[in-house]
Amino acid sequence: MTSSSLFDVIVIGSGIGGLVTATQLAAKGAKVLVLESYMIPGGSAGYFERQGYRFDVGASMIFGMGDKGTTNLLTRALDAVNVSIETIADLVQIHYHLPDGLDLKVDRVYEKFLQNLGAYFPQERYGIRRFYDECWQVFHCLNSIELLSLEEPRYLLRVFLQRPLACLGLAKYLPQNAGDVARRYIKDPLLLKFIDMECYCWSVVPANMTPMINAGMVFSDRHYGGVNYPKGGVGTIAQALVSGLEKAGGTIKYQARVKQIITEKGKAIGVKLANGEIYRGKRIVSNATRWDTFEKLLPVDAMPHNEKKWQQTYQKSPSFLSLHMGVEQSVLPQGTECHHILLEDWQQMTVSQGTIFVSIPTLLDPDLAPEGYHIIHAFTPDWLDNWQGLSEREYETKKEAAAWAIIQRLEHIFPGLIAGLDYLEVGTPRTHRRFLGRQDGTYGPIPRRKLWGLLGMRFNRTAIPGLYCVGDSTFPGQGLNAVAFSGFACAHRIAVDLGL
Repeated sequence: MTSSSLFDVIVIGSGIGGLVTATQLAAKGAKVLVLESYMIPGGSAGYFERQGYRFDVGASMIFGMGDKGTTNLLTRALDAVNVSIETIADLVQIHYHLPDGLDLKVDRVYEKFLQNLGAYFPQERYGIRRFYDECWQVFHCLNSIELLSLEEPRYLLRVFLQRPLACLGLAKYLPQNAGDVARRYIKDPLLLKFIDMECYCWSVVPANMTPMINAGMVFSDRHYGGVNYPKGGVGTIAQALVSGLEKAGGTIKYQARVKQIITEKGKAIGVKLANGEIYRGKRIVSNATRWDTFEKLLPVDAMPHNEKKWQQTYQKSPSFLSLHMGVEQSVLPQGTECHHILLEDWQQMTVSQGTIFVSIPTLLDPDLAPEGYHIIHAFTPDWLDNWQGLSEREYETKKEAAAWAIIQRLEHIFPGLIAGLDYLEVGTPRTHRRFLGRQDGTYGPIPRRKLWGLLGMRFNRTAIPGLYCVGDSTFPGQGLNAVAFSGFACAHRIAVDLGL
């Protein structure tokens, strides 16, 4: 295709943020093209298949697939293009295995969770309830308004007139962090460490650097809409969105690696692929990270001032060391939960390979593995720098040693894991960078220092006219439901700009 083809909107990348943007705009009648460098959609919400196992690329703890309220953004995104997927409810969000004998399940029933936590900290029962109830206040504000672009003044005015108290409530919490709120009610240092882990397990930073709005969403929605696993694996979300996109008249091209965003007189007007093909668009949306967008797809020496400033405020979150395992059914004791977090020493929580996250999706959907087997996906934060400058042999040796160190730690909660191991595939931050096309294999931004809640996060518009960003390096941040929010917001802003 040549430069004569003109689209209303071109989306670079088919992560969930990009696909929500694309489907929302296609549903409004826009001529949309999505360009994906890989062979399947979804990015870090994709999948791969090996020897009868269907592995999720990323985590399988999915928010936003409930059936009520306004925060069920993945359900709403699918509904908008007349597609749906079957989901399986997970009755326990996480089983924590933490230092100081803190072995605790986060039950889907809110009161049960409070009882479980209060049993460990009886002197803090009142403070626990006050903190988590305040998270609910944030959630109720979010869950009573339609979540669209905060960059669109008419929308803000309309929502304020419809729900003034909810808007004022959210404005109050925008500059606050979860740790500050927790410390108003809670004094026990061990309980505060637990709340740090409650935040760290999805924000990759402790509570004092986790925005209260994000915490309110996660800590409440797990009891409200709940954690729901898509039957067939996480990859079915992206596949369903692609199906809806095509039904609505949009187009997706695979193995189409964008090499450059083309600008004319300072305005984004198209993209150039690695094979030389050029596509022109009235609006360009980058679902790449902001680092990839402004350092690789555009000339780094022309980076807008506000992007440089943002990079001084936020840094890349770590990548992950991932173990995708197939194991014999006998490895998992009766009553094992789907999601686990393992940490043996509080001092190690935020260091490379300190905290181990575990997903066992076959406990919810057995069809993802051969009969008599389960999938265990274990992953732990790690930095690309730890894997650079190695020969091929050194790299493989280090990878094997790191994997076995993780497996031996997991033996404490899954005795017999080593003996029951049927399949193992190990991914390092280098693997994440290679397959996901994300700089340093990162999973989005984290604050360099304590900030005023969410106020530092960039929205979808950029300083380059015609260019928008979507995904986990835009407001409100990481997680599938969060990037879906950024997709709704981006599509709404573009629809207004195009007069749709």
